[in-house]
Amino acid sequence: MPKKKFNGTVVSNKMNKTVVVAVEIPKKHPLYDKRIKNTKRFKAHSKETHKIGDVVLIEECKPFSKEVTWKVTK
Repeated sequence: MPKKKFNGTVVSNKMNKTVVVAVEIPKKHPLYDKRIKNTKRFKAHSKETHKIGDVVLIEECKPFSKEVTWKVTK
């Protein structure tokens, strides 16, 4: 099974080697057929330092800790 990949923006960088990335996932309303943006926040492992507002690509990986199961690739 292929690994999931998402583009998102860095929301927080206050942890060591971990950033919080907000990903907007568009979904369709079941009754009104309108596109709705849902925002989900992922904790991702990063060796580099990223600033708030940077656009990054995150990829699914083995767990680094209890909540961190994503890594920043670009």
